[in-house]
Amino acid sequence: MNPLDKIQQEISPLREKLIQHKMYAKIKTVEDFQRFMEQHIFAVWDFMSLLKSLQRGLTSVEVPWSPVGSPKTRRFINEIVLGEESDMDDNGKVASHFELYLEAMEQIGAKTTEIKKLIAFVEEGYTVTSALSLVNIQEETKEFVRFTFSIIETEELHKIASIFTFGREDLIPDMFIEILREMKENGQEDISKLLYYLERHIEIDGGDHGPISLKMIDELCKNDAKKWAEVLESAKLALHYRVRLWDGVQKQLA
Repeated sequence: MNPLDKIQQEISPLREKLIQHKMYAKIKTVEDFQRFMEQHIFAVWDFMSLLKSLQRGLTSVEVPWSPVGSPKTRRFINEIVLGEESDMDDNGKVASHFELYLEAMEQIGAKTTEIKKLIAFVEEGYTVTSALSLVNIQEETKEFVRFTFSIIETEELHKIASIFTFGREDLIPDMFIEILREMKENGQEDISKLLYYLERHIEIDGGDHGPISLKMIDELCKNDAKKWAEVLESAKLALHYRVRLWDGVQKQLA
């Protein structure tokens, strides 16, 4: 069994735990989506730092420029940055997916106060850990973000690529889209931006992103057994903290 197959086999119980999480069945109303989005926005935000860490490490962002790494990996990362940082909204306006999500939150009536406070603190020079201590969100959400940045701060690309590939692919089920479509058909018009965001994410995350992200990990680890072991451990932790994030949301829905 090759290392990638072994990793996917090892993490399958955690993925199944995540897919079968009880939180999903509890999200049925606009108010439920509000509570969900008020926590999930922090995962949308820290994903951008995860992505930018890969762009910084796997492509050339220095002057003078010189080619870095695999051309296919460079293209993969830059394509994702293009889509995540400067996509089109439902009106044809350029915006990042984080900004699209904020607009969807505002349209649906979810509170954006805490994520905006966190960003303001970071812009003032607070560390992410310090800033998290000053915002009023679920402890599980704070744990999730702290874990993301603990991996980023290692500057070890194989670990960063692991949580990007195995822990941050689209893990929001299609059932959310079906619920939102039904709401819209029943006259609930203030969910159009969230519906667009979810549909757009599925569209962008499809195709060859999965196989290329696995190839990226293969190139980063090669025949280094220690790196492969660290990729597996990072993947397991990423899924663990995603489960914990959903646990925190579920508490608010109970």
